[in-house]
Amino acid sequence: MRFVRTTPQIKLFSNLDTKNVKFLNGERKFEARGKVGQTLLDVVVEHDLDLDGFGACEGTLACCTCHVILRKSHYEREDKLNPAGEEELDLLDMAPELNDYSRLGCQIKITNKDAEVIEVVVPSITRDARNS
Repeated sequence: MRFVRTTPQIKLFSNLDTKNVKFLNGERKFEARGKVGQTLLDVVVEHDLDLDGFGACEGTLACCTCHVILRKSHYEREDKLNPAGEEELDLLDMAPELNDYSRLGCQIKITNKDAEVIEVVVPSITRDARNS
């Protein structure tokens, strides 16, 4: 009988696999590292960021509580690669502080093409579309 010694494969995340995400909410600012492939909602949940009511439907496209406002360049890139669908647009119509660069955080995934620092504004008012 012959034994072969193997070493477990461990994937280490490098800075290329993560991005720094800044959430600006009124006077408050939250920062966390998000992994490529995660949504902005995933980052908030994983790091237990104190954003009241953010992602109440857990990313099922049933509310608009994860409404974020992207920087223009981020929005334009996202709009080309991952445009908002009809369900997301319907929910955004009910979001407070809606503007031209609004998206739902549950639909925005971190990619390698994103800047090292992703900055998003989280409106200070949230509305749960499930209660409308």
